[in-house]
Amino acid sequence: MPNARLLLLEDDTSLGETILSRLEKEKYQVSWAKDLCGARKLIQDKDFDLLVLDVGLPDGSGFDIAEELQGRYPVIFLTALNSAENRLRGYELGANEYIPKPFHFKELLIRIEKTLGSEFNEGPTTFNFEDFKINLDSMTVEQNDQLFYPSARDFSVLTYLISSFPNVVSREELLEKYWGSDSFPTNRTVDNSILRIRQFLGEKAQDYIKSVRGIGYQWIQEPKK
Repeated sequence: MPNARLLLLEDDTSLGETILSRLEKEKYQVSWAKDLCGARKLIQDKDFDLLVLDVGLPDGSGFDIAEELQGRYPVIFLTALNSAENRLRGYELGANEYIPKPFHFKELLIRIEKTLGSEFNEGPTTFNFEDFKINLDSMTVEQNDQLFYPSARDFSVLTYLISSFPNVVSREELLEKYWGSDSFPTNRTVDNSILRIRQFLGEKAQDYIKSVRGIGYQWIQEPKK
C-alpha cells in the first residue's frame, strides 16, 4: 500500500537508515524515531497506518508503546529477542507480525504489505487440513498441538500454492512474485523454499505438495470447509 504512513522505531542508526531508505523507495511515508520519547512525540503529532517497533531500546521497549496504545494501530515488532516467551508477549500486545533479527528487507516488506492489506482481506484467516492448520494472521503452521514459524517468504509461497489450488505454479512465477529480479535468485532458490515448507508439514507433505517436473509445484489437497 504505497503512501501508507509508517512509524519506524529503531535505535540502531545504520539499520534505521537502511530501512528508512528502502521503504521510501517503495513509496511509503516513514517517520523514524530512535527512542521511546521520540516515538511518543511523533504519535502525538501525527497519525499512522502502521508502527514498526524495535523491542530493545535505550529507554525501554517497543512493547511499552504497544501496551500504551492498546490496539490503536497495527504493529510489527523487530527484535533480536526471538524466544517463544517474547513472541507470545508480542502477540498478547496485539502484534500483527513479529520479525526476528537479522532479517532480509524483502521479508519485512512482505509482512508490511500483508499487515496493511489485511483490513481489506475478506478471505479465510485459516486453511484447515486433516493433518495441520495454517493460520494466516499469526503466520504459523500448527501440527499436533505444535506451532511452527516459517519465514515470511516461505509462508507466502505456501499460502500462494494453497490459494492457487488446483493449478500448477511455476518456479518463474514464484521467483518473480516473492524474490524479484534484483536478488539474483535461481530455480534452486524456489526448490529450497519448498524443501523447508515440506519439513514443516512433516511426513504428510507428499500428500499435499506435488512436484511437476520442468514446471514447478502444485497443491493437491483442497482445504476443509
